[in-house]
Amino acid sequence: MPKTAVNPLKRDALAIFKAGLAAADPARAVEQALAKVGDRYRRILVVGAGKAGATMARAAERALGSRIAGGLINVKDGHTAKLRRIELNECGHPIPDERGVDGARRIAEIVRSAGPGDLVLCLISGGGSALLPYPAEGLTLADKQETTRCLLACGATIHEINAVRKHLSAIKGGRLALLAQPAPVLALLLSDVIGDDLSVIGSGPTAPDESTYQGALEALDKYGIRAAVPEPVRKRLEAGARGEVEETPKELSNARNIVVGSNRLAVDAAERKAKELGYRTLVLATTIEGETRDIARMHAAIAKEVLASRRPVRAPACILSGGETTVTLRGKGLGGRNQEFALAAALDIAGAGDVAVLSAGTDGTDGPTDAAGAFADSSTLMRSAAKGLDAKASLRENDSYHFFEPLNDLVKTGPTGTNVMDLRILLVR
Repeated sequence: MPKTAVNPLKRDALAIFKAGLAAADPARAVEQALAKVGDRYRRILVVGAGKAGATMARAAERALGSRIAGGLINVKDGHTAKLRRIELNECGHPIPDERGVDGARRIAEIVRSAGPGDLVLCLISGGGSALLPYPAEGLTLADKQETTRCLLACGATIHEINAVRKHLSAIKGGRLALLAQPAPVLALLLSDVIGDDLSVIGSGPTAPDESTYQGALEALDKYGIRAAVPEPVRKRLEAGARGEVEETPKELSNARNIVVGSNRLAVDAAERKAKELGYRTLVLATTIEGETRDIARMHAAIAKEVLASRRPVRAPACILSGGETTVTLRGKGLGGRNQEFALAAALDIAGAGDVAVLSAGTDGTDGPTDAAGAFADSSTLMRSAAKGLDAKASLRENDSYHFFEPLNDLVKTGPTGTNVMDLRILLVR
C-alpha cells in the first residue's frame, strides 16, 4: 500500500480501502469454520482453487495440522505461500492455461481417491473458475480459452460466464463433489459474486447447479457470439440442450458449502473506518453490477448532488459500494474495470469541487495489470493535461493503466490473499 498521499482525500481513501481489505482476510474465518472438524476422519484431503487459495490453505494447515493427508490447490501466478502439507500449483488467470488443466486433473484424481472414512475439504475463492480448467470430453483448453476471451470481450456477467464454463467442464457445476462420493465434502467459499450464490462462486464445483445447457446457449445468443465460439463448444452446448449430454447435478447429498467471507464484510469495515476519519457515510449497495462507465457516471452524479443539495448525505461524505462491474472492450489499451471506473468518473467530476474516487479489487489485481485499481479526484484532468495525457482518448482505448501511471494514482497492493470483488469509495468534502 502506498505510504505517501498526494492530498488528504487520497490519504483517506487509501486508509478506508486498507480497512476493507483487512476485514476480507479469509484466514480467521477458515480457522473458525474448521475448529469443529473432529478426529473421526481417516484422512483429510484438501483441494481447491482461487486467488486466495494460499491464504485459505495456510489457515487450514494451522487448524488441522497433521490430520491433513495431502492436497493440491490451483492458484494464480504469484499468489503463493510456504506450506507443509498442501501443494500450491501456480497457473494462468483470467485466461486458463495448461498448468491449470494439469492441476485440475490432479485435483480430480485426489478427490476420486477419497473413501467413506475420508473428508474432502474444498477451498474456493475468486478466480476459482478460471483456475479449474478441466475441459469436458471432446473439448480442448484452446476451445475454453477462446470461449472465455469471447465472453470477457463482450461484457458478459460473471453469472453468464460461469453458466457457460460449467457446461464445458469435467468438474464444475457440482461435478467435483460427484467424484468424491461417497466421501463427504466440506467446501469453504470466499465469495466474489453478487448475492453469494453457491453455484456461481468458482463455478460451483461442489454445489448443485440450476443452470442448463440451454441457458448457456442463450448467454451466447444474447451477445451474438454463438457463431464466434469454437465449433466443438457450440456442438457440445447444442447437444446438451437436446438432452444428449448429461446435465450438471441438481442435487448433492454429500456436500456442505459454507460462505466464509464476502464483499459485505469489506464494505462494513470500510464504513467504520470512514466514520473514524470524520465522514458521514452511506452504503449504496454491495450488489452493484453493470457497465463500468455507467456505474462510474452514477457515482459522479451522486457526488455532484451532495455538493449541490446535501443529498443523499451531507459533506464530509463517504459513499461506498461493492460488487463487480463489467467492461466492454473497445480499444487495445491496458487496464481493468476499477481503473476504467476511476477514469470515467474523473471525466465527470473534473472541476466539481473537493471530490475523489477510489476503486480497487480486493484481490490486489485489476485486469491483466499489477495494479488493484486507481484513484481520481476533481483535479485529475488538469494534472493529466499538464503531462500531455488525453483522458477521453485513454477511455476510448481502454487504456486507463497508462493514463494513471504517470500521475502516480494507480493503487498497488500486490497479491492480498483475499478476493471479495471490488470496493468503490467516493469522498466529498
